[in-house]
Amino acid sequence: MHITVPTTAGRIRGRRKGEVTAFMGIPFAAPPFGPRRLRPPEPPQPWTGVRDTFVPGPSAPQPGYLPAMAGLLEEAANPGEDCLNLNVWTPAPGRSAGRLPVMVWIHGGAFRNGAGTLSSYDGARLATDGVVCVTLNYRLGAEGFLLLPDGTANLGLLDQIAALEWVRDNIAGFGGDPDNVTVFGQSAGAISITALMTMPRARGLFRRAITQSGAGHHSHPEDIGRRITERLAALAGAEPTRDGLTALPPERLIAANDALGREIAQASDPGPWGESAGGGTTVLPVVDGTTLPRRPIDALADGASRDIDLLTGTTSDEFRLFLIPLGIGPRITDDVLHGFLAGLGLDPVEARRVYAAAHPGATPGDLLSAAMTDHAYRIPALRVAEARAAHGADTFLYEFARRSPVLDGALGACHMAEIGFVFGNLAAPLTGPDAPQELSEQERAKQELSDRMREAWISFARTGHPTGASGGALPHWPAYGGRRSVMRLGDAAPVVLEDPATYERRLWEGLREGVTGKSLTDKTHG
Repeated sequence: MHITVPTTAGRIRGRRKGEVTAFMGIPFAAPPFGPRRLRPPEPPQPWTGVRDTFVPGPSAPQPGYLPAMAGLLEEAANPGEDCLNLNVWTPAPGRSAGRLPVMVWIHGGAFRNGAGTLSSYDGARLATDGVVCVTLNYRLGAEGFLLLPDGTANLGLLDQIAALEWVRDNIAGFGGDPDNVTVFGQSAGAISITALMTMPRARGLFRRAITQSGAGHHSHPEDIGRRITERLAALAGAEPTRDGLTALPPERLIAANDALGREIAQASDPGPWGESAGGGTTVLPVVDGTTLPRRPIDALADGASRDIDLLTGTTSDEFRLFLIPLGIGPRITDDVLHGFLAGLGLDPVEARRVYAAAHPGATPGDLLSAAMTDHAYRIPALRVAEARAAHGADTFLYEFARRSPVLDGALGACHMAEIGFVFGNLAAPLTGPDAPQELSEQERAKQELSDRMREAWISFARTGHPTGASGGALPHWPAYGGRRSVMRLGDAAPVVLEDPATYERRLWEGLREGVTGKSLTDKTHG
């Protein structure tokens, strides 16, 4: 069954399956290539008649993942120039008075990979549960996050804003409430959302935010943004200008970005690369003073976006995704661990003692993973919650603790392990294969966890609180504050913990702060 809906650029036709109608590959901006390359997004060309939106649109050009990650991470398909498109799943198409909550997903992928059309992000199950779900693409790598000499920056974030403007102007026709939009995303998507919370051009485009494994520290100041641009251009054999870069095919810039990542990873002095030290990312949002006026954690520490509801959290073992498949863990010696801990600003002897006590029997590689999980993910998330609590803004925190069964459980509750549970797509790679009949109890546990998480995410999108008035499948979920409450979600029954991993958290006092240099500890005396 086909259903037609009007949009600002023309009428589109989607396909209904069961209770949900899907509209795929809707352009929210013109193709960002040719004369529009390395320029802010422009509106799409209107069309006459009815445009079929039955198949996904192209994804942004990207390198794909290393072979070691094959089978663990989904690859985006069909890269192409007309990549600024989005997808909508709705249970109420054409009902302009539907007023359903809207959930807009911004994908991750280290700002160089990913797409809104990956099967893990299929929004049909969320739509069946009573929301309008939107997923989108944005420019990646050099195309989306260089700082050009004329001040052009953060084109990928501007693409996200253009998609949110499309949602504001069109989503009522799909049954959604444009005044009740929640942006949710993971990793680079969550980092993007935290930046959007502080960007003037994004003001008023969303009411709530859910940030999964990404917070407000990962950005570049102008000097590092320029350094990234200049070095990437040099590796590509071009001048670091719009004219110099647009003379090259996208594949050349992608290869240069990969080469830059390898160069940063091998740098004897990581300092000049800021938050990209280690090479896991190269490009990041740039604090250019215009599109992104301040480092997001600094803006939040001064009270920005305290009127936006926030749900945020991390997985228990984020960094194992980056150590285990690449075989890095066994190569970490005590000397290497000591150097890493010192490089993070920790007292290496005390930090090793604390992490070893919390992880009995752990190898040096395991301890490095735990420390890097805190440095890159958990502590930044706590800093956001602390900053908001200081201004009276509630933030709800979670820890996703279900271990992935992939690689015989060696990944633990790693980065990305929660995504399939949020969307209700339990065939996602890191959730593990569907269980055979004799393990049906385990399969039921997976489904129950997904049900709990979808209920919480949707309740938050609807009301700003992840547990409804009656509680539902979760116990009462208090905001993070003086008790440092965190909801742990995993195979066991959900439970609210007060200040989990206290000793590890205290190691980081005075580190990874906002601009004020103050944490919640200063106000609650621990």
